Amino acid sequence: MTDIKPKILLAEDDETLCFVTKDNLKREGFEVICAQNGEQAIQAYQQHALDLCLLDVMMPLKDGFEVAKHIRKDNQDIPIIFLTARSMTEDKITGLTIGGDDYLTKPFSLQELILKIKIFLRRSKTHHPLDSDHIFKISEFEFNFEGLTLSHPSAQRELTLKEAELLKYLCLNPNKVLSRSKILSEVWGDDNYYVGRSLDVFISRLRKYLKPDPQVKIVNLHGIGFKFVVK
Repeated sequence: MTDIKPKILLAEDDETLCFVTKDNLKREGFEVICAQNGEQAIQAYQQHALDLCLLDVMMPLKDGFEVAKHIRKDNQDIPIIFLTARSMTEDKITGLTIGGDDYLTKPFSLQELILKIKIFLRRSKTHHPLDSDHIFKISEFEFNFEGLTLSHPSAQRELTLKEAELLKYLCLNPNKVLSRSKILSEVWGDDNYYVGRSLDVFISRLRKYLKPDPQVKIVNLHGIGFKFVVK
């Protein structure tokens, strides 16, 4: 009986880079589905049971960000790594905040790419400490982690997986001083500069969601981190 090979979507319009990357991934034991534009990438996602997506940002028809948004509407869990020639900070933050898990700037090291793939596949197959089923009562809110919902008497909001993971981490550590590096390591598994910038975006979102209840605040501690205050 042979092991089932992890199936990876490689969406890349550069034929040479696609060939070289696919060849190296196959040598590592992965099955690779290639797409040369965004529409092909979406079709491949719909037709195959994928384990991870590698998305070039600059693709014809639909760019990698559009493809990622489409995937995230259907699946919050599959790892997405962006491959980008762009070095602009805002582009990297955009990729992370719309649902990307990581990025590599071209030209990238194939060894680094393979290492990242193995890390994300290992994470997705093991039970993440934040993934257990819990319903939290946060003052007037009810937060259902498994259902990815945050309910208030005035409305119910659907959360992305990363929003839910961050909120759950805060719920597990109420009224404590939480350093930025600790939050990033526990929720993102990384504390580099670009992921740190995306943390600020997610904190701002959660503040907006929690605004209807003045008893709940995410307090910024300058130079340190945050405190999730629930009165």
